[in-house]
Amino acid sequence: MTQFIRVTDFASFREHARMLIVAGVTPANVSLAEQDSQGSLFESPTPPRSSTTTGKRFSVPRKFVELAQTAAYHRDPSKWNLFYRILWRLVNETPGLLEITTDDDVAKLRQLEKEVRRDAHKMKAFVRFRKLVANGDPNSVITDNSVEETASGGDFEHFVAWHRPDNKIVKLVAPFFSRRFKGMRWTIFTPHESAAWDGHQLSYGKGIAKSEAPGPDELEAAWKTYYGAIFNPARIKIAMMKSEMPVKHWGTLPETELIDELLAAAPDRVDKMLSHVDGLDITSKLVPATSDLADLRTAAINCNGCTLCEAATQTVFGLGPTDATLMIVGEQPGDQEDLAGVPFVGPAGQLLDKLFEAADIAREQVYLTNAVKHFSFVERGKQRLHKKPSSREIAACRPWLDAEIRIVKPKVLVCLGATALSAIAGRQHKLSDIRGVPFSSPACDTTIATWHPASILRVDGQLSAQRRSQLQEDLHLAQSLGYMRPS
Repeated sequence: MTQFIRVTDFASFREHARMLIVAGVTPANVSLAEQDSQGSLFESPTPPRSSTTTGKRFSVPRKFVELAQTAAYHRDPSKWNLFYRILWRLVNETPGLLEITTDDDVAKLRQLEKEVRRDAHKMKAFVRFRKLVANGDPNSVITDNSVEETASGGDFEHFVAWHRPDNKIVKLVAPFFSRRFKGMRWTIFTPHESAAWDGHQLSYGKGIAKSEAPGPDELEAAWKTYYGAIFNPARIKIAMMKSEMPVKHWGTLPETELIDELLAAAPDRVDKMLSHVDGLDITSKLVPATSDLADLRTAAINCNGCTLCEAATQTVFGLGPTDATLMIVGEQPGDQEDLAGVPFVGPAGQLLDKLFEAADIAREQVYLTNAVKHFSFVERGKQRLHKKPSSREIAACRPWLDAEIRIVKPKVLVCLGATALSAIAGRQHKLSDIRGVPFSSPACDTTIATWHPASILRVDGQLSAQRRSQLQEDLHLAQSLGYMRPS
């Protein structure tokens, strides 16, 4: 007979699952759900213990716990049964199951986890607080739809936001807001749940409908001014804008009222921006109007758009076939690349080659390049040590990268590291937030951000192993998106 187990969160799942595994209950004989549709008559709140199984120990990979812990915030009601099915298989059948990326259960788990991470990223980006001046106890918090009802006392400020995530992620994301806005009292409402911060601790409550959320306040004018100032007219792509700022959130984002006006003024603003960036202006004049990578590479030899060319040995241009459907963009050439004139031949490139092989990627079919084409370094005795390129140097080199992308037209573009991500998609993204989650950028409709192999070599132990595993996983993803040309 099937046991029906009620699960409230990941902690309760782990407790129930541990007893189920020990008791030898197969996935076919148990059903786990947040609300038992069969009713309490069939519910077994705690799996039975037996004298023969009590005390039995087993272990599972840390990666499973990390993936399931995040995926537990997904709205999919079948997730708990999926988790238990994978757990059972890990313990009793296939210990290396998580490495089988083609397995349906594993693929589903990773999909749920990535959707939750992306949803959390959207919540961090699109929550907009509105200020309420309430008459009451400043130590009270607003946790339900009675947003104007407080205890007696003096006036105090409380900030309220309403957001509509795809999943029940409030408890996942609320700690981020408590750290970022720890000095103010706030409440975030969603349709199903809410979180409140009183300056000291978080509390959680019910959600409210959008119609019950507070309306505009004076903060919106300030936010619109800020958005108008940071709006980059040189990187307009409507499809990407809607992907990164979904239309469903526009009703709670005051800056969206400015979009039509900003788009209309964009061409003039681009011309004005270009006239004030001397390095970019110099480089733009050097880039030939060609569809031949060889011509482009030859022209780049004499680039003097920034001062990096003065100390570097040579320009290190991109390398790979014109019809490559996968493009890899790193930060800049290193010491060995500067001497050889070829990208990714040093220690980071050698590690990348190993990960290519593991992901069934043929290097000769990939276009490899960097956001900056000259080696930026500082001298320490006889050594030349890597120095992160400046924003001006990255901007000055951008026309070469744009030309490479225009000619190659990659189907999938992988950004290695934060500098490459910033050069491709702007500074609004944080690498750790969107790593491994495909998104649409101005350069390519399918863009993936991940770790630079050099960052793996700069750290030790568990962090190095984790980043290496994640980079290999992201390259697997790029491969699975079908970049390889027919042989």
